[in-house]
Amino acid sequence: MTSTQNHRTADPVLLQEFLGRAVGDLGATLSAALVVIGDRLGLYRAMADGTPVTAAELASRTGTAPAYVQPWLANQAAGGYLEYDPASGSYSMTPEQVLALAVEDGPAFFAGSMQLALGVLRDVPAIEERFRTGAGFGWHEHDADLFEGTERFFRPGYIGNLVSAWLPSLDGVLAKLTAGAQVADVGCGHGASTILMAQAFPNSAFLGTDYHEGSVRVARRHAQQAGVGDQVQFEAADASELADGAYDLVTMFDCLHDMGDPDAAAKTARRALRPDGTLMLVEPAAGDHIEDNLHPLGRVFYAASALVCTPCSLAQPGGAALGPQAGPARLTALLTAAGFSRVRLASQSPVNLVFEARP
Repeated sequence: MTSTQNHRTADPVLLQEFLGRAVGDLGATLSAALVVIGDRLGLYRAMADGTPVTAAELASRTGTAPAYVQPWLANQAAGGYLEYDPASGSYSMTPEQVLALAVEDGPAFFAGSMQLALGVLRDVPAIEERFRTGAGFGWHEHDADLFEGTERFFRPGYIGNLVSAWLPSLDGVLAKLTAGAQVADVGCGHGASTILMAQAFPNSAFLGTDYHEGSVRVARRHAQQAGVGDQVQFEAADASELADGAYDLVTMFDCLHDMGDPDAAAKTARRALRPDGTLMLVEPAAGDHIEDNLHPLGRVFYAASALVCTPCSLAQPGGAALGPQAGPARLTALLTAAGFSRVRLASQSPVNLVFEARP
């Protein structure tokens, strides 16, 4: 008996529905490259004033070739990323599209996230081999677009929530930061979270640590550009390398699940805090059960888990492979086991959960 003879009969209507979704996914996957091109060439920014433009006009504004700009515009309109007027043959952007695609320092910017996706896709052959062997693939081994794209994916959420909502949700932390606190930002990456806190609280001192030396170099440069170079120090260090009892606040932004031994990292954070200190753990939004996460955002994070987070964890001692969809119950248990006596979900956003843990 062949494999085809063993197949159940498919409902033709349901099959067409499924294939329609698959075509949508194919279009989205291919279009990610065009979003990155539009971002890098300034095509979105050149349309941000809302004025309708033709392909020739946009090409003239941006120093690009009309023959390429025309299908780019049509693709973007087909995906709902631009508006098209058949009468004039022109394209424009709504205010919402502008915020998502052209305002990089805003809380809704999304174009940079496609850079993350393309960076990950370049590493598919290596990840495919890890599926066979079970070996890890370290963060430092990935395509460089992943590093910058990850910052650009999470940074808008930090801009929109970190200072205005997340830090104020922690008991007594805002007053300490305003007066002057010692803060360690573990797994700081390119330093977006560290720098935003430093800008908001000039009396506090910040240490950002990350095991990836390349990211640390970028973070130092960003801190100088942001004018907080004297207030922030960045070091290439493992999550287990924090001085005991030295900090009023330890933060971990979207990184604990990537670590080989998140339990040890949480215990290190507990020891590094002063008696009245606070750990702020920010992790991707998730429910406690797989069925809670079977939605578009969960799909994104499960893909990130298979392609980035799990390989990263397996490449480190411990290899816990916690994953970005661990959920509140598992994270609360992890923090409690690390020695924190008070753990609560202090805040959340559409993309993140924010935990407060106290000694």
